[in-house]
Amino acid sequence: MKIKSSSPSSRKTFALISSIVLGATALAVPQMASGASNTAVFKVATSAAVTTWDPIQSFSTEAFYMPNIYEPLLWKNADGSATEYTPGLATSWTHSTDGKTWTFKIRSGATFHDGTAVTAAAVKASFDESAKDGGAGFIWAPVKTFAAPSADTLVMNLAYSAPMDLIASSTYGAWVISPKALAAGIANSKYYDSGIDGGSGPYTIKSYTAGSEVVLSAYTGYWGTKPTYPIVDALITPDAVTAQQMMTSGQVDWATTIPLTSVANLKHTGKYAINVYKSPFNYVGYFNTLRAPLNNPKVRAALSMAIPYTDIVKIGGQGYGTQAHGPVPAGIYPYDPAIPQYKKQLATAKSLLAKLGVKNLSLKITYASENPAEARFVPLIASAFASIGIKADVQAILFNQQWAAAKKDPANAQDIFIVKYWPTYSDAGVDNLWSLFHSSTKPFFNLSYWKNTTYDNLVDDAAVLSGSDKAGAQKMYSQAMNMLYTEAPGIYLYDEAQVTVVPRRLSIPKYNINYPFTAFFAGIKLVG
Repeated sequence: MKIKSSSPSSRKTFALISSIVLGATALAVPQMASGASNTAVFKVATSAAVTTWDPIQSFSTEAFYMPNIYEPLLWKNADGSATEYTPGLATSWTHSTDGKTWTFKIRSGATFHDGTAVTAAAVKASFDESAKDGGAGFIWAPVKTFAAPSADTLVMNLAYSAPMDLIASSTYGAWVISPKALAAGIANSKYYDSGIDGGSGPYTIKSYTAGSEVVLSAYTGYWGTKPTYPIVDALITPDAVTAQQMMTSGQVDWATTIPLTSVANLKHTGKYAINVYKSPFNYVGYFNTLRAPLNNPKVRAALSMAIPYTDIVKIGGQGYGTQAHGPVPAGIYPYDPAIPQYKKQLATAKSLLAKLGVKNLSLKITYASENPAEARFVPLIASAFASIGIKADVQAILFNQQWAAAKKDPANAQDIFIVKYWPTYSDAGVDNLWSLFHSSTKPFFNLSYWKNTTYDNLVDDAAVLSGSDKAGAQKMYSQAMNMLYTEAPGIYLYDEAQVTVVPRRLSIPKYNINYPFTAFFAGIKLVG
């Protein structure tokens, strides 16, 4: 049985463009803080722009705000938590033995910001519309039908077994929306533009100035623990240095984007806690497998041996990262630490290329000029290649231009394309392994242009199996990742660490890898 693959929409391209400039982003998890409310305004500087306030279309960096306003059925807990999920708008959930029928009990007493009750019918309508026309609607590909047999019961009937608890906790495409707002958004594509919302979360949108400011106000009818701060004032600040200055001068309470090059100095002051976590962000370099000699996997493997992985992490990631075991980041299923890694072996690489008859080789390497980490580490690759007689033409290009060129004319495009990637929800099998290297007729992001039927079958079959036999699916995924190592259509550079820089007077809950862009403001407390 094959999964009916539905590649992520082009909106994720914008999300990539928006996020590749991020440095150290300090984020929190959806765990509500206890304690009495006060009248304080919490001010935060953030690089997170808003592409759309439409919860159906949302697929970009407005994810910084959205989980404060909207809720899914379930929240996926942070790494190391005692339980895998925390109930959101669903209080319990079960599935049939074959994994094809999932039943969710909807929370009683939860209301939308317009005062109407959250019901199974509202959930069904939200998911139906997301599956039909959502920015991340592909997450619902396993579902044949959503049903609401009663006000408190939602049933998902699947075409094949799939982990719907994980899918229902996605950071994109799984929001539950007020029927009034949902209908208005369908009728008018500009309905949400001014900052209208239709959520049920702890905050509602108080005001919005495009490109400048988002003000959130605590929702007094929220079913859960009330936020400590009744007002959150988010100042959209694209420049990380400016954001840092705003925090250190006291203009804002917190800055979510801090240059990695500044972290050591901030730590030295003693005023800030520096926390390092696994993140879902992974750097890959695609080989253009359509062009000789890169169409030879032995040549690609030899070039992979010339890469200075340790230095790339040290310089590019400022030491905050680890060499990747393929395109699946550590901490995200189906990561496998047993997948082999290439190591820097310049003499071996040079000898292998000579045996393969490769000489006078010149390679064009492109990277996103907006990304400071790539600007730091790509020259290291060029220098390593030069030491084994390979000329590297390094080109820093705006990501949208780099993307367009790679998609338009693959045979004459770049030789190596550097990209930062992450999964849409916490399954890098159905996303990273599929999106990055599957040879579908319409691959979303396979800029290696590599095609391998065996690999495709492994990834497709594993995606179907993961809902009923996760261990069995893991074995298939690991076989596929071993193929990525031996065939080397890409260079697997490093998994970027998440660095949080937090003033010691604030308590910020633990970073959650499952919601990498989100700050959960209801969990922030003043402690000193």
